Amino acid sequence: MASLTYYSSAFLSRSDFSVCGRVTLLKRSFRQRCFSIRAEVEYVNADEAKELVAEGYAIVDIRDKTQFERAHIKSCYHAPFFIENQDNDPGTIIKRQMHNNFAGLFYGLPYTKPNPDFVQSLKTQFSPESKILLVCQEGLRSTAAARKLEESGFQNVACITSGLQSVKPGTFESVGTTELQNAGKAGLVTIQGKISVVLGTVLVCLLLFITVFPDQAEQLLQLLPTS
Repeated sequence: MASLTYYSSAFLSRSDFSVCGRVTLLKRSFRQRCFSIRAEVEYVNADEAKELVAEGYAIVDIRDKTQFERAHIKSCYHAPFFIENQDNDPGTIIKRQMHNNFAGLFYGLPYTKPNPDFVQSLKTQFSPESKILLVCQEGLRSTAAARKLEESGFQNVACITSGLQSVKPGTFESVGTTELQNAGKAGLVTIQGKISVVLGTVLVCLLLFITVFPDQAEQLLQLLPTS
């Protein structure tokens, strides 16, 4: 067999060797891609999530501290994907003030930043083979977190597509002062009736006017009577 290989290769030109080399490289590249395929994140609804928990999936709540304290699934593990940003550099202070005037005012959300210890905190609690169900309020954070865990080697990750806001009361045993689906509601949006609509509209218009036309707003404020 060795002599046959020798004589057959003797009839190959330099260009033929080049082609063979490319084929070999393509085969190696294909094999490398095959071995690099990872398990995909599983996206489920609330009822399917309950079935996964029954199968042994551990629930990891990645919401911030305020939403978690309002309501969370009993016996879950809390690992916030975002944490409150208390940095005091000028840029952060300005952004935090703008946030507090809108999202913070109407939805009671703190100004946050990515948690640099998120992945490491899970690695200390779970093995790469552990079955993990990520939950957040709307489903966006858990999707991003699932990708991050997948990139870090976790093989069995699932998350609820629309978050806890889609979970009906009684689906999971919960702890807190409100239902899981309402844990994202705070601030002015909790005020019921037409008052909240009118007040919210007025405040948004006022804040936009001050932000876009600061000079004119200052002139108007000077016209107000002072005591």
